[in-house]
Amino acid sequence: MSDVVEKTLTALPSLLSLDSQPGAAKLSSTSKLGTLIRGITELSSKHEEEKLIQRELTSIKEQVSSPNTSMRQMKELMVRAIYCEMLGYEAAFSYIHAIKLAQQGTALEKRVGYLAVSLFLNESHELLLLLVNTVLKDLQSTNLIEVCMALTVVSQMFPKDMIPAILPLVEEKLTHPKEIIRRKAVLALYKFYLIAPNQVQHIHNKFRKALCDKDPGVMTASLHIYLQMIKENPEGYKDLAACFVTILKQVVGGKLPMDFNYHSVPAPWLQIQLLRILALLGKNDRSTSEIMYEVLDESLRRAEMNHNITYAILYECVKCIYTIHPKSELLEKAAKCIGNFVLSPKINLKYLGLKALTYVVQQDPKLALQHQMTIIECLDHPDLIIKREVLELLFRITNAQNVTVIVEKMLEFLRISKDDYTTIDLVGKVAELAEKYAPDNEWFIETMNTVFSVGGDTMQPDIPNSFLKLLSEGFDSVEEDRKLRLFAVDSYVSLLQGGPGKLPQRFLQVISWVLGEYSHLKEDLEPAAILTLLAKLLDMKHTSSETKSWVLMAMTKLCEGGLGVSVAQEVSETYSSSMDTVLRQRAQELQHLSHNSELRVRVLPRDARPEPLEVDSSLSFLDGFVSEALAAGAAPYKPPHQRQEELAQAKALSLEPYSLSLPISMSSCSIADRQSPTLLSVSSGLSGDSTDITHKGGSTTLKLEGVKRVWGREGYLAQKESVEETAQVEVPTPVRSPSQQREADSPHGQTPTPTPTPEPEQERQQLASSLFVGLASQSSVCLMGKSEPTPQRFRRKAKAQGSPAGTNEQIPNFLFTSSTTVDNLLCNNLLDSNVTSDPEVCSSKQTSQLTQGLTTANGACDVGELTASDIKDTKPSLIRDNGMITADPAPHEDRAAPKDLCLSSHLPAELSGLSCSEITPLCCNQSLDLSACHVQKEDSLVLVVFLTNSSDSDIQQILMQFDSEELEASCVSDSPVEEVRSHSVAVCQYSLTVKRPSVHIEVVGAVSFHEPVGTPQAVQFSYKLPLTSFIRPLPVSTEEYGTMWLTFSNDTKQNLTLLSDVQEPLTATLNVLKKKLHLHVVEIIGMEGIVACRLLQDQPCLMHCRVHADTLAVWLRSPVPDLPDCLLYHCQRALQEH
Repeated sequence: MSDVVEKTLTALPSLLSLDSQPGAAKLSSTSKLGTLIRGITELSSKHEEEKLIQRELTSIKEQVSSPNTSMRQMKELMVRAIYCEMLGYEAAFSYIHAIKLAQQGTALEKRVGYLAVSLFLNESHELLLLLVNTVLKDLQSTNLIEVCMALTVVSQMFPKDMIPAILPLVEEKLTHPKEIIRRKAVLALYKFYLIAPNQVQHIHNKFRKALCDKDPGVMTASLHIYLQMIKENPEGYKDLAACFVTILKQVVGGKLPMDFNYHSVPAPWLQIQLLRILALLGKNDRSTSEIMYEVLDESLRRAEMNHNITYAILYECVKCIYTIHPKSELLEKAAKCIGNFVLSPKINLKYLGLKALTYVVQQDPKLALQHQMTIIECLDHPDLIIKREVLELLFRITNAQNVTVIVEKMLEFLRISKDDYTTIDLVGKVAELAEKYAPDNEWFIETMNTVFSVGGDTMQPDIPNSFLKLLSEGFDSVEEDRKLRLFAVDSYVSLLQGGPGKLPQRFLQVISWVLGEYSHLKEDLEPAAILTLLAKLLDMKHTSSETKSWVLMAMTKLCEGGLGVSVAQEVSETYSSSMDTVLRQRAQELQHLSHNSELRVRVLPRDARPEPLEVDSSLSFLDGFVSEALAAGAAPYKPPHQRQEELAQAKALSLEPYSLSLPISMSSCSIADRQSPTLLSVSSGLSGDSTDITHKGGSTTLKLEGVKRVWGREGYLAQKESVEETAQVEVPTPVRSPSQQREADSPHGQTPTPTPTPEPEQERQQLASSLFVGLASQSSVCLMGKSEPTPQRFRRKAKAQGSPAGTNEQIPNFLFTSSTTVDNLLCNNLLDSNVTSDPEVCSSKQTSQLTQGLTTANGACDVGELTASDIKDTKPSLIRDNGMITADPAPHEDRAAPKDLCLSSHLPAELSGLSCSEITPLCCNQSLDLSACHVQKEDSLVLVVFLTNSSDSDIQQILMQFDSEELEASCVSDSPVEEVRSHSVAVCQYSLTVKRPSVHIEVVGAVSFHEPVGTPQAVQFSYKLPLTSFIRPLPVSTEEYGTMWLTFSNDTKQNLTLLSDVQEPLTATLNVLKKKLHLHVVEIIGMEGIVACRLLQDQPCLMHCRVHADTLAVWLRSPVPDLPDCLLYHCQRALQEH
């Protein structure tokens, strides 16, 4: 221990320069820091350490408060305070002195001051505002050290509200002659992008210059920004794919200076960053992936397996190869690399191989068969991390044939696991697999019982809730419902009769609810017996008050008959005087309902289906009251988060000059309230340079961006499966031991002749046959988000569809995905490319375009015959922007389509002459091709879908379904298309209405149909269009505008680019917005203007504009929460594109 202390004390002087003489090698015996460290190391208890630190802090506080303390002494005091804070003792009194040291000291003293500030304060600390002027001064300094320190602090911590004040200076540093300044400036902008992406969206071109910087360090720093932006919007940066490939080629080829090498590996962390970027750009994009194949092959070849850093590069290469459009040669090399990892005797490499295998098994499930014996061996590995990763791998390859064995292995691991995180994770996976692949009712109930017992009260509450909802809602078969519920009752009655022991509280709640709801199904069981068993639960010491409330509610449902009423009466008397108000209420309910059977039947009807509850979230029934109150002079309501944000803005440092004031214009607008748009610069708190978007999420609400949607209006959104049955169980490929695997020349090598194996080896092979059954013929594996041929056993009841009679049972169900929330889209798309850019469509050349003919809405017309070469089997490919199909592209052959044939002639006559988008291919299969376009009418937006039958037989029983949280689609015609004749085109029209505004509206749907010969088929499609397609002008007068402004509570403020190269900038800017976004300019007075528009159907949005300092400060208001943010985004894009 003394050696460690001695080395620490030796290194500190050179780092902090605490000694009086330069170049001192050791911490002097008189140094207070050295004395403090030595004293702490000699202590024997935590209590003694606390006393010593408190004495030290008291001494530091006295010295920093003394006016005679020099800057050099203050530097040493700050270092001692840092050391105390590092040990966990607060030294808040030193925070202000650290800021003073950074403001007034020399370069070395400023260094310590900045270091102390970065360790003491966080981004939201109020004292950080005092550092803004110091940072501004240091950024303008000619001393490179001071500029570097300022940029370092900015990139670590800086107030979000102060970014506009410092951003111009940081931008200037991007052209600084010193590369270290440019690199730190790029890192500072990366920090700005993370905390306020809208602040840096106007300097996107400078990011590209940094990417092409002559210094590799600056280029490497810019990759952080590009990796983040490409994650959010890969489509906007496809043009940079060749640039990233060129950089990676130079890095792999050793063209960078030797300083960037690590253990003779050229710039390994730069390679990892580039590989991650290439994986994002090449996903589902064949043309972009093709330019990456050569450099990925070179990276795999040069990364020799001789050091940990090369293993990291190989892992990223494997992930990239399996993410982009596949190439067989690269896949084979990546599979061999994974095999080397998995078969490695080193635990870290084995874990890396299992993690890579877990990732790539999504694309190639057969790869797990090649290493099945190694996976079986890892199930018994002493390292729990290895076992947990193996279980994750097994979870991803689960199907109906191996679910029992995999779930058994997961439960075995749960019984020995003591980690809460692992327990919560595995319990959720077991419950998901049990619901999805349960072979029978008995296994399902027993597995869920084990889940409730092992998971305990640490499991997520949605697991028991989903289980109870599944029992309550039932399935497609009434008989199956009864059998499942009856078996659950039998199981729980047997459990209570045998002694419940110390079962988890949530399990007891599940038991109580099930017995209360469905114990009547067991005819030979008297309700009094159930009441007696439930009463025993109330007497158990460990039963919580919440569980007792569940038990009392269950008893209330069963209290009938003489004996049952007596038991209920005894229990109600016991808990009528309870200190718990909930238990008292339940006891009173039990007492009254046990004596009044008629009332109990009405209040708690047996076998009652849950009815959907319509909730008026907008509280529209209060509109009259609100209007009267506003007319009487009341202020509009503001949500709590909006009040807090305005309060925070009021406390923020204002960057607006004090002398700036605006004349009160628009006198005709009778607005005297502080919310008037004309009083924006006087009382609203929006400064001229403020660019902060007030997101409606707020700091007090739960942020759900990127969270999988599990619950909906209909309840738990279960994974819907295809109804196709697996014809037969495939026998997996012969298993090989690890030693045999090493001897194989390639992943596809031949297995040796079977030889007699010992009994443990035979057991492992039998286990492998059970675990990996069904994978040999799988082309894709179920990953809890993809469909699988095996049908789901417990299928929830679907809502009634307006489909033709007799086809409901044969129509496959689909799992639809929705886009993220508006706030997330705003953040993700600030720097992306044009929404309506030309899509790179693999299938656009494949979609058959037919001859001209006449058609009506939702009608069909015949076309000429097509040759066999015109139509080939294809798979859906990824289509961007205006027509995005979410299926992955697969290798295919191009098919030629007659260029003189098009679908525009089939557009209905009533839509001709209206504004129409280009016809975009959606998806296609052997028989049916889908294309679509949208037509803008004055009062609606019409989606026109073209169904092209390219087969020789008629397609019948066509059913088109839409499922989107963002919009509603209603068929324009009274008689939807149900049949498409051979070699003809049918046209369907759907009117689209936005339910929840988003930057880009996505239409998600599926078409199911029948052919004369063959099984039912279905194709899924997705069509994306901008929100501006739904925007229409809103003609209002200035007085009407003012009245509406006061009633809207959802607003957003932002600065936009002002067209400065024209004679009247405000008028020209508003005319651009009017033309591109279909806005109505109400009035322009001086330097201010007001604009109005509406979102179909009749959802208004108002915008107030004010010219200030060559920028356009806008304030948007609407009754729709997300509409101002979305419209603001499109305003930014419209001005950028102009």
